[in-house]
Amino acid sequence: MKETNLTILENQQIAKDVYRMRLQGDTSAITAPGQFINLLLDGYYLRRPISVNDLEGDVVTIIYKALGEGTRAMTAYPAGKELNVLTGLGNGYTLEKSGPRPLLVGGGVGIPPLYLLCRQLLAQGKTPQVVLGYNTQEEIFLAEEFRAMGAEVHVLTADGSCGTKGLVTDGIAGIDGYTYLYTCGPEPMLKAVYNVTKTSGQFSFEERMGCGFGACMGCTCKTKYGSKRICKDGPVLEKEEIVW
Repeated sequence: MKETNLTILENQQIAKDVYRMRLQGDTSAITAPGQFINLLLDGYYLRRPISVNDLEGDVVTIIYKALGEGTRAMTAYPAGKELNVLTGLGNGYTLEKSGPRPLLVGGGVGIPPLYLLCRQLLAQGKTPQVVLGYNTQEEIFLAEEFRAMGAEVHVLTADGSCGTKGLVTDGIAGIDGYTYLYTCGPEPMLKAVYNVTKTSGQFSFEERMGCGFGACMGCTCKTKYGSKRICKDGPVLEKEEIVW
């Protein structure tokens, strides 16, 4: 973990209530896809943890949804503004077990961390299959960016307004021969994915956090190997250790 100041290069809306922010500065503590950063916002005591969407040199990209007061305030932050940020938080995904044809499954704001993971898997010569779930067409983001990288992308919307009507589990049902699973999204989605997938995998959990680096114990969960802190020992857990 490293505390640093990052400068906003871009902060723009890319879908309904969804924004992309690019920040420049010392990103050296970010070492794996699936890690997150924790932003100190003006007028708010608790930081906002947001997953890393992409990393290129000293520029880190995050994608966030404006839901609460803090993230709504973030939407007005201009380019050039400096933010105090804790970087390199969480364990992130590991690529060693992926096999040649990994399956990546994301829902809503669980989609962004899969982008950097997908890019790194492609760089290793792997052939990732990507299943993305949204509520409706106006909430879709990153699908075309995944396709532009060369991934095979399956889009599902709950209302059928774009792609296939259904949930990510419906998309998974049509894919055979995947060698490993990577997923991120709300817990009900993760549990459903856990129940229908056939391989081992890594699950990234979304959780409310106090500190973001393991001190407050507020995000502790039970696993088959004892209690773990989602912010520090996670957010990525192996399928075999998860207790629902």
